[in-house]
Amino acid sequence: MSSDSGDIGAIVEATVSRLTRYGLFVELDVPSGRRAGLVHISEIADGYVQNVADYYQVGDRVRVKVIGRDDRGRDLLSARQANPGEGVPRRGEAGEATFEDKLKRFMRESQERLLDLKRHTETKRGGARR
Repeated sequence: MSSDSGDIGAIVEATVSRLTRYGLFVELDVPSGRRAGLVHISEIADGYVQNVADYYQVGDRVRVKVIGRDDRGRDLLSARQANPGEGVPRRGEAGEATFEDKLKRFMRESQERLLDLKRHTETKRGGARR
């Protein structure tokens, strides 16, 4: 049931244009022209996704299913529904991540955790003290 029309239920090819904490924005390749769409973080993989960058990078090609539209006219998309039974592999599972990439990701995630802990601690204290 693959369609190239971009209608709800259609499975189309897209290019990742931006990553956010809550998902990724893509440009859909449809006959009527390029359209923006959002793949929410919950629609990336069947399991828990902590970091979108573990799965995709800007410029990646992705196969997505159109599952709806938001009030801004953007397509709401799902990568996991477009690839049932296959799952979406994490970056590195196919051997493309190097040790340096893994180390950079570890350092970035560690810094993010430390910042979150610091914010949480300051919030409990009533804000930053000077």
